[in-house]
Amino acid sequence: MLTIGLTGGIGSGKSAAADCFRALGVDVVDADWAARVVVQPGQPALAKIAEHFGAGALLENGELDRTQLRRLVFDDAGEREWLEGLLHPLIREEIVQALEASRSAYGILESPLLIESGQFKLVDRICVVDLPEALQVERASGRDRSDPGQIRKIMGAQLSRAERLAKADDVLDNSGDLAGLRAQVEALHQQYLELLDKD
Repeated sequence: MLTIGLTGGIGSGKSAAADCFRALGVDVVDADWAARVVVQPGQPALAKIAEHFGAGALLENGELDRTQLRRLVFDDAGEREWLEGLLHPLIREEIVQALEASRSAYGILESPLLIESGQFKLVDRICVVDLPEALQVERASGRDRSDPGQIRKIMGAQLSRAERLAKADDVLDNSGDLAGLRAQVEALHQQYLELLDKD
């Protein structure tokens, strides 16, 4: 089956693009969903995180405190590497199972860290949702009501715009409105179906 990796930096509009593909009947596997599954209460990964970072990494109800964990790892490359080493193989396993269960003509893996995490090895093509970095900061901080400085820190931990574009087979320009993005997705959808016909 043809699998497309859909990626882009924070605030790029990956989720909006994924929704456009879903509206066309394409099965989308969300890597963020897989990342949430592997740290649910009762999962071995959550116990290891609590053991490593202490009880402060958990909320009172026993769930992962994502905000606190983000603070702990974004300022410490060593801690981030430890966490990624624990979670990435588990997330990959969830993603593979979900992609194998896909029933549409082709499947999409939506992942903010598609390239950084090595998940690009699971896909046949990489589609990058792109926009100027200033607009990215504006949209991300507006959506999450986050401090623009915090957004830039997250962007700094991700691939640069140039590095991401260098890996792209296809690019969706999301500097305009939703209608413009939808039109581009529809055109790409036709291209992907044509690729399947050639096989």
